[in-house]
Amino acid sequence: MNYPTRVAVITGASQGIGEALVAGYRGLGYAVVANSRNIVAGDDPSVLAVAGDIGVPGVGQRIIDAAIERFGRVDTVVNNAGIFIAKPFTDYTDADYDAITGVNLRGFFEVTRAALAVMPAGGHIVNVSTSLVDQATKAAPSVLASLTKGGLNAATRSLAVEYAERGIRANAVALGIIRTPMHAEDDYPALATLNPQQRIGELDDVVDAVLYLERAGFVTGEVLHVDGGQHAGH
Repeated sequence: MNYPTRVAVITGASQGIGEALVAGYRGLGYAVVANSRNIVAGDDPSVLAVAGDIGVPGVGQRIIDAAIERFGRVDTVVNNAGIFIAKPFTDYTDADYDAITGVNLRGFFEVTRAALAVMPAGGHIVNVSTSLVDQATKAAPSVLASLTKGGLNAATRSLAVEYAERGIRANAVALGIIRTPMHAEDDYPALATLNPQQRIGELDDVVDAVLYLERAGFVTGEVLHVDGGQHAGH
């Protein structure tokens, strides 16, 4: 079968932001490897569904191996999968820590490491972060989100420098509140007050930002805030 020449791997791809990103990259003509814990195959032969929990050792490598076996290359990785648990710091359990660091850090590490081992010049890593790293709020105490996603922001800049000579870019999008299945509809009026625009971000806002970075060949090491100005204060 003839597949597009460029291939994107997207984690957390079964719903919400990840599902929208799959559609966005398909719109650019990319083949997509879509991962989540329980994802199932669809009708599009240019979308390969690879089920698995990226917090489990070995799953990241398996996703990239599947991409190479099916499509022969990996050009972009969007590390979208993440776990967010908001609670007072001393209420976090060891299980919370293991779950959050497993997906947010190990998942990023294993998928990205495997991808960079085979990624050609012109490749791109995109990490999905949160504006809470820059602007904490009492309304959502979430130290473990800041610990892990703040690490991703730093890793993004480090990867951008390390891989620039290979022609590979690394960027991040730091999100505010986006309308996804993560939140109940009744919560949105209160959540909208967390940013100066006083509104909730939509899936298209995130997809537009990621696809901008995909096309922006002179942009690397950037943490692009998609949060209605939340990181600036309110």
